[in-house]
Amino acid sequence: MEHIITDPQCQTPDSFNAVERRILGFMKDERDMIFVRTAAKITATVLPAAAVLFALPTTWVFALAVPYLAFVFVGFGGRYGLMLHAVGHRSIFNKEHQWVEGYIPWVLGPFLGHTPTSFEAHHVFMHHAENNMLADASSTLRYQRDHFGHFLHYWGRFFIMGYAHFGRYMWLRRRYGVLAKFMAGELAWMAMVATLFFFVNWAATVVVFLIPMALMRWFMMAGNFAQHAFVDLEDADNPFRNSNCITNSVYNHRAYNDGYHVVHHISAGMHWSEMPGYYLEHMDEFMAQDAIVFDGVRDNQHVWFLLMTRNYGKLADCLVNFRGRTHEEKVSFLESRVKPTVGARRGFFEFETAEEVIATKRKKAA
Repeated sequence: MEHIITDPQCQTPDSFNAVERRILGFMKDERDMIFVRTAAKITATVLPAAAVLFALPTTWVFALAVPYLAFVFVGFGGRYGLMLHAVGHRSIFNKEHQWVEGYIPWVLGPFLGHTPTSFEAHHVFMHHAENNMLADASSTLRYQRDHFGHFLHYWGRFFIMGYAHFGRYMWLRRRYGVLAKFMAGELAWMAMVATLFFFVNWAATVVVFLIPMALMRWFMMAGNFAQHAFVDLEDADNPFRNSNCITNSVYNHRAYNDGYHVVHHISAGMHWSEMPGYYLEHMDEFMAQDAIVFDGVRDNQHVWFLLMTRNYGKLADCLVNFRGRTHEEKVSFLESRVKPTVGARRGFFEFETAEEVIATKRKKAA
């Protein structure tokens, strides 16, 4: 079948200014200059805006809170988050200059709702290592993935007990270096926030750091819930059958092809600009695997909203029809993929068994 793709593919900037040409000498791939530009824009806009809030009295801070947060999240929330994601999987600077990349998570991250080391540790060293299977603390397998109450449980378990579940996972896996780096970042963030809250400007600290952190963790968990909502009961460890793709979306232009989640789980280190090409080149396999590809939804948050409202009509309208299903058949197919794949949900304070965490081979969730 023909599927025309408008998402960005292997593009390089048309031109570079003098500073960028200098920076290119330290970079691995000129296609990643877009990350340098994004970091520069955040530095030139978000950081000064935050500084202004810290200089204002409490009344003015809260009066400006909504426009400030709207500016940060609408303008840069997705772009920063997926820049952090891309850099976590694939370094953009040469080996001797990789320390420069620390600016992205350590300096910019807290202003966009990210603690410095949590995303890489959680996403790269656990989520991708486990591929959404049971040992993954963010696994969706135990949940009814079109049920808002189940999502609240999923989010709450992560938000309240995420440190404990992740820390235990890393300890049992003997990944002490990752755990130490994660804790260093979390403790540094906590110390910074406590200092600013008690000694500088408590209201600005809430608006600039605490609210964005809470919002970002909601959005990230909603996104992951949507990305791994449609799981095949018989083949839950197969990226073609436990993830989905979003094609032809403005979101892919703003967030570096994040919609191609199946492709990302097949090859986590693939350059973001190559993902649409991979999809087109391997479309026969996507068809054979009956992969779920949506064309016409905005982003993962949109998929999540459609799931929470059980708007399967819209989801079916956007589903790429690899098998020639009728509309009703597409609805039934999507509904069949959101049922809990394994047993009952674990409680907030209930850990996965040690055997599940340290298993050397992921098991099918049949």
